Order: sequence, then C-alpha cells, then structure tokens
Amino acid sequence: MDWSKALGIPAAALAAVASYDLLQRNHSLLRNFPVLGHGRYFLEAIGPELRQYIITRNDEERPFTRDQRRWVYASSKQEVNTFGFGTDNDIEFTDGYTIIKHRVFSQLPPSGAPHGGEGLEIPSAKILGGPRGRAKAFRPGSFVNISAMSFGSLSSAAVVALNKGAAAAGCMQNTGEGGLSRYHRNGADLIFQIGTAYFGCRDSDGRFDLDRLVALTESAPVKAIEIKLSQGAKPGLGGLLPGAKVTEEIAEIRGVPQGRDVVSPSRHTAFDDVDSMLDFVELIASRTGVPVGIKAAVGDPTFWQVLVEAMRSGDRGVDFVTIDGGEGGTGAAPLVFTDSVSLPFRSGFARVYRQFAEADLAEQVTFIGSGKLGVPDNAVAAMALGCDMLNVAREPMFALGCIQAQKCHTDKCPTGVATQNPWLERGLDVPSKALRVEQYLRALRRDVFKVAEACGVAHPSMITAEDVEVADGNRRAVTLAELYGYKDGWGLPSAADCAEISRIMTATAAQPPGETGSPGAETKR
Repeated sequence: MDWSKALGIPAAALAAVASYDLLQRNHSLLRNFPVLGHGRYFLEAIGPELRQYIITRNDEERPFTRDQRRWVYASSKQEVNTFGFGTDNDIEFTDGYTIIKHRVFSQLPPSGAPHGGEGLEIPSAKILGGPRGRAKAFRPGSFVNISAMSFGSLSSAAVVALNKGAAAAGCMQNTGEGGLSRYHRNGADLIFQIGTAYFGCRDSDGRFDLDRLVALTESAPVKAIEIKLSQGAKPGLGGLLPGAKVTEEIAEIRGVPQGRDVVSPSRHTAFDDVDSMLDFVELIASRTGVPVGIKAAVGDPTFWQVLVEAMRSGDRGVDFVTIDGGEGGTGAAPLVFTDSVSLPFRSGFARVYRQFAEADLAEQVTFIGSGKLGVPDNAVAAMALGCDMLNVAREPMFALGCIQAQKCHTDKCPTGVATQNPWLERGLDVPSKALRVEQYLRALRRDVFKVAEACGVAHPSMITAEDVEVADGNRRAVTLAELYGYKDGWGLPSAADCAEISRIMTATAAQPPGETGSPGAETKR
C-alpha cells in the first residue's frame, strides 16, 4: 500500500481548510486557530445533545426534564412508567417545590387497582356554554385535551396522529390558528381557533368573514370556537409565514394567495377593545350556536379588569377562558419573548381567576389552562388553582416521538413532528403514533385521577388550593391558597356542579370494565 498517497489526500484537505481559515475574515477564532477552531463550532452544534444525554441530571433539563420525558415516553408505549428507589429531586433544598397533601380518610370507596381510572374519560365538571345558554352547550368528555398546534407548524402526519389519538381517548383537538385542514378530520371533536389573521374564515382582503366561519363549523365536528388574543410562546407578537412555505394546500386551508408571504398581525382587526370583542363573541355564538371563548397569556391586568366589569351584567360574556403560561410553547419566537414576556402559568392564571372570583363570575366560566401542564404534578396544581380543563401540546409531541431537539422553527425536526420536509415526515408512522398519543392521554388522566382519589375527592376539579403546598426547601411551606390570595371555595366548581360530577364519576367507576362509555353523554344539551 502506498502510504504517501493514502496520507496525502487528508493532508491536502486539511491544508485547504487551513488556507481558507487563514484568508477568511468572518471568524476571528478560525483566523487565529485554523482547522482546530472548527472543533469549537462542532461542540457548540452538539451541545444540546451532550447536555441532554450525558451532562445534566434527571431533574435539571429544560423545558422538560429527563424524568418528565421518560414518564411521557413510557406512558405512551404502555411500558412501566413508575420510578424506583425514591425521588432524585432535591426536595429539601429546592425553592418552590410542589407538594400535594393526601388525606387519610374519604367518603369515596377505596380502589385497589393501580390502573384504576385508566379507561375513564373523566369529563369536565362544568358544561361548556351552559351558563350562557348556548344552543350547542355540552359537557366535554375529557378534562384533558390537545392544545392549539397548526398544520404548517406541525406536519400533516403529526396532525393526523394527534387527531386519531385524541378521538380514541375521547378528547378534543384545538386546530390552532392555521385553519381547519383535512388532517383534522379523522374522528376527534374540534375547537376551532381564530387568530389575528383569520385563517380559514377570511375574505380575499384578509378581513374576518362570518359566513365562511359558519360554513366551516357546519362542515366539521367543531364543538367550540376559541379567539386567540395572545399565546405564551410569543405574547403580543404576530407571525410571518414565508411565501416559499405557502403551498397550494396551505393556501387553500388558510384562505391566502399561494406563494406569497402571509403576515399575522399582533392584534385583531375585527374588534379593538373589550366592548367590541364581546359583541364579536356574541355574534359568533348566535350564528354558530357553539360556545365561544378567548385564549391569552397574562400581562397587563387592565384587560381582565375591564372584561370582568363588562360581564357583570350578564348580557354578554365569554363561555371559557384559556390561560396560557409564559413558559413558551410550540411556537417559535424571539428569545426575549420566550424568556421574559408574560407571566408564568401559575401566577398568571391565579391573577385572572381572582378577578372573576371576586366578581362572583368564576362559576359562570369554564377555565382552561395550558403551559407545561401535561405532566401530572403540574396538572394537579393547575386543577387546584381552578382549572376545569387542561390543554396539552408539547407532551403529546413527545408521544409522537419528539426528542426535544428544539429545532421546531428550522423545518429540520429529526422525528418528522414539526416539519414540512417530506423525507423527515415519512419517519412518523401515523397508526403507531396515534396509539401512543391515546395511551399518553389516558395515562395522564389516570394519574391525575389517582391523585384526586388520594386527596379524597371524586374528580380532579375538586382538588382545592389548600391541598397543594409550595415549599422553600425545609424552611417554609405555604398552600397555593395562601400564596395566591385565594378565599375559601375559590378554585372549585359550584356546589351543583360538584354534586353532579361526583354522581357521574361514582356511576362511571361502578360500571364493569370495558363498559365505561362516555360519562358526559347523558348531560349534553
């Protein structure tokens, strides 16, 4: 073997790289350390993977820790999702650690089944749209549902798998502001989201078109409509869909010209204050008959004060309020927005809930929480603060195969979840991933239900803000009620709703296995 030739090729390549590094002017590091400097950029490129799999402890990584991801992965595959040898969380010295307080005795019959509740759909304790007498008011069959994620942001395969998984678990799916696609029509009931660009319900000039909205809701299983004011990933910020991504299919779904940039404004044009917004809500509700609500991250409290005051008379109002935490979500945004704009979920939700509770309006509205609530401890805390339902997004993405690569905004998602690249999308097998989504959703409901049982109540909505404490290490612990200024009874549905949901849950739990059905069917209106 001619070693001079074998070594000459790589040596020539290195010499070429070194020459380029010495002559280029964009990177000082490479000019000073030719060839070797590339090692720094390589390590930077694989930094997330190194931290994710090698360096960080089980409870350190963000946005979701390794333990949280392991629980979702195992649950979605119906593998063992329990943990042995005690917690590896630093309970004694972690500030803000959440502790759920169980009860020794309860009037509920004890359950001896570790997986008790796995087959239950566990409906909402409130009838959505009932207090305002909407024509199509109903009791949602699941208190956990799929949050807003648009086709275009997610791949078509991901949307189909989420929809089929939600349908099998008896959950609803929020379309996201990108419009209602054919991929959303695979069995699940839908919440149609109206964003600032009115995709799917706009005219040729981009203005809201009520007739198109009505036609859309009549053509699909749309059970409710959500008007998005802002979201936790990018509160108060509009969006841009580059023309290169506006394919013929996306153009048809969103009602926009093909191949042209599409701008989502930061605010709505169909209304410009609380008064006109409530008129908008009532107009949509009267024409479609479905419950209508709003979604927002929490910033300036003035909006909520004005909204509550405007709803006091009872003439107009929203049927539900979805509060999104400032922890971010599936949407891509500038770093300052994901890190520093809008309140995190717990403090933001508590401030809004207090406004409604002080005005005696909390029982008239269904409260929905979103923002990292798809793991059981966060879900329980949200229910204790007054959530009636939970929307989950990134956690079902884990069930689809997401590995937290954090490349959602690059169109290079390696697992085919958040991309429009056909080659990457083909890796996502819809039937198997739909089953995993279903199994994850059922596992989340089961674990939250088992915590409710441990707290001695029949339904997660009946866990109180006194049942959850926040500890500052070993120094001090306060209940959520004390921390957020809740009065007795706040965070709970009305006495009538509590009695009815207790009756439903008791009757459902008493049914033989395999005959649970839909516990909310008998109370639909």
